[in-house]
This record gives sequence, structure tokens and C-alpha cells, in this order.
Amino acid sequence: MTEQTARAKVDEAQTAARRLAMCSADERNAGLRSIADAIEARTDEILEANEKDVAAGEELLEEGEYSQALVDRLKLSESKLEDIAEMVRSVAEQTDPLEKTLVSRRLDEDLELYKLAVPIGVVGTVFESRPDALVQIAALSLKSGNAVILKGGSEASHSNRVLYDIIREATDEFPTGWAQLIEAREDVDALLEMDDAIDLLMPRGSSAFVEYIQDNTSIPVLGHTEGICHVYIDDDADLEMASDIAFDAKVQYPAVCNAVETLLVHESVADEFLPQIAERYEDAGVELRGSEAVREIIEAEPATDEDWASEYGDLILSITLVDSLEDAVDHIAEYGSKHTESIVTEDDDRAVRFMRSLDSASVFHNASTRFSDGYRFGLGAEVGISTGKIHARGPVGLEGLTTYKYHLEGDGHIVATYAGEDAKPYLHEEFDGDWLEN
Repeated sequence: MTEQTARAKVDEAQTAARRLAMCSADERNAGLRSIADAIEARTDEILEANEKDVAAGEELLEEGEYSQALVDRLKLSESKLEDIAEMVRSVAEQTDPLEKTLVSRRLDEDLELYKLAVPIGVVGTVFESRPDALVQIAALSLKSGNAVILKGGSEASHSNRVLYDIIREATDEFPTGWAQLIEAREDVDALLEMDDAIDLLMPRGSSAFVEYIQDNTSIPVLGHTEGICHVYIDDDADLEMASDIAFDAKVQYPAVCNAVETLLVHESVADEFLPQIAERYEDAGVELRGSEAVREIIEAEPATDEDWASEYGDLILSITLVDSLEDAVDHIAEYGSKHTESIVTEDDDRAVRFMRSLDSASVFHNASTRFSDGYRFGLGAEVGISTGKIHARGPVGLEGLTTYKYHLEGDGHIVATYAGEDAKPYLHEEFDGDWLEN
């Protein structure tokens, strides 16, 4: 695709966004259910396309160009497609993020101001590896009334094309171009320059990839560069619970950004805790990298400063000992990426101190970091996880794809009435009101 045709697709998306914003919640929900039904009906077709991507990925894995984690993220199955279809239906069941009044304020009699939730407009997404990301992003975009530009990685090209065709055909009653698929790598650079037409970029992929997007565009970017997540085992932890949480956070699905990368263990429980969790990790094939103090208790490869700052995305875990909660917080503050942290402790006061001391997007008490996910948070799905502090944080669902605007309802009011020596004072009083019912 040339830059000119990429521009044409974005222009078409702009037009579609304006029309999509006028579609009712019932219409958008019906479109989502059509997508879910179509995915289930065309499962064989999707899996056939996915097999081509996985086969190519496994060849590159053997050649050392792909990691096992990347190939794992590529794979779809019949059960996974059932989950994807259910995810789309769950998005349809979410409360409509649009058509609602956030604030109603009476400036004066018959002069009423309404703050309304509205779509962002045109969102551009660039994602790697996971074909299910295409469906998640498209579903959330449709529900929130946004047009979306979808750019998946070449490693999932066959899967992405089929899934996109299914989505487009299932929503053929919606404005043409509300969802667009681009494939050429050079089109990413073209998108980055379209700050006049694209309202938000949402990259999903490696930290180097996200940093490239952030460094090469003036379009607002919603994303995270790394998922360096921590679990801290306090000296007042239930060690059986701690073992289950530490194991789940690493092993349940190691290739994702909310998997734990560093385990922090209070030195007073290390002799009891480390041998048994190390045995569980060994049975699961986890490679351990430990500080000197850790390696005096269990077998592990020597950990370096680089390990503390690494997002492995694989069955690799770094472990170090700390002498206090404050020491754990200091380690996370130095090496963390503000993604997700968890403390395991029976001391509620310490849990509160831990959670208040860290400015990560998600901080948990006695729970696996793997819960940091839009679907698990009850958001229906997510377009990604944001570690920034502006607009949206953590798993970004429907609300993260909306902004707001103001509607003012008057009856011939003019500013001159409220200016000068005889100025009439404003009421500025909140009231229960809905602009759509006004």
C-alpha cells in the first residue's frame, strides 16, 4: 500500500467516525453480536489461516529469529476462538460509554451546561503477534463509537486478514471504513505523520516497538513500554498463598506483559519459602536468576542489574531478598515500569503502605499480577495497558476510548448580562439532568 492509499483509508475512517458516533447503543451492540456469531461460524477458516502463521513462526523459531513466547502468542485454537467470541459478546453487554451526561450544571435559569461522553474519533492501533488483539480492539472501538485503523504484525498476517474480513462483513450495515486494515510496514510511518486525521495511537508490542512509535509521532500515544511486574513476599505472608500467587504470576501465561518478572522475598522467610517455590518453578521449566543471597539458599543463575530491568516474556524469573517493605518499594521504584505490582501479606497496614507508596497503574494485595487485564477487570476487553498517567491508566477499556465535550442550552442568553457594574451573578449549581432528555 502506498502512502497515498493509506491516507485515503484514514480519510474514509474520519468520515465513518462522524457517522458511527450517531449510531445507537442497540445498533452497535447488534453489530458486536454479529461479529461474535461470525467468528464461531467461521472457526475452521480462521484456524486454517492461523496454522499458516504458526508454521511460519515455528520455522523462524528454529532459525533463532523468533522466540517461543512470540510463537505462543500467535496460536489460536477452537477453545480460544470461543473465548474471543464470548469476549465480543461481553463487550456488547457492557454499559454504553456514550450517550450519557457526566455533569449537569445550571449557570442561570434556562442556561444549562452539560458535559457529555463522546468517542475520541479515529484511533490507530499497531500491534504485534497476537491475532486476538485485532478482535479486542475492533470490538471496543465499535462499542465506543470510534473508527479504527488496524495494523497487525506480519507474523500474524493470515490470521489478521481473515479476522478483519469477518468483522467487516459482519458489520456491513455500519459506515463504510469504520474499521480499516493496513499491512505494509512503511504504512506505519505514514500513519505517524497523520496528526491532522488520527486522534490517538495505541501500540501493543515490545518495549522497543512502543518507544519507536512514541518517539516518531506528534499524535497522542496510549501505551506502555515495558511490563516489569513484581511480587513481594512479606515476612507476614501466608507462604502457601504466596507460593500459589508467585507461581501463577509467572507460569500461568509467561508471554504477556502482566506476568511477574521479579520476585522480592523478605529475608526472614526466604529459607522456608524459596526451596519449595523453586521446586515448583523447576517442575514448570522456569529458569531462575538470583542475587547472591538467593543463591546461598537455592540453585539459580547469577542475576545482574540488567535482569532487574528486564521484561522476559518467558519462563525466566529474577529473585532477590529484601530486608523490609521499604526496601521492596525502593527496588520496585528503581527498576519497575509502573505496570503492576503485588504484595502478599496478612498485615493489612503493610498492604496499605505498599499500595500507597507505589505509583504503578495497578497495585494488588494477595493476588496474582495476571489479574491486570481488561476482561478480568470487568471491562469486557482491553485495547492495551497504559503505564502513563494522562487520560487512561492500567487496562484500557471503553472509558479509555472516550473523551467529552460540552453542550450549552440557553434561551437567548448573552455574556453582557453577566459583565459590568450591574452584572447578574451566575448560579453555578449542579443538578440531576440528562442532555438527551432535555
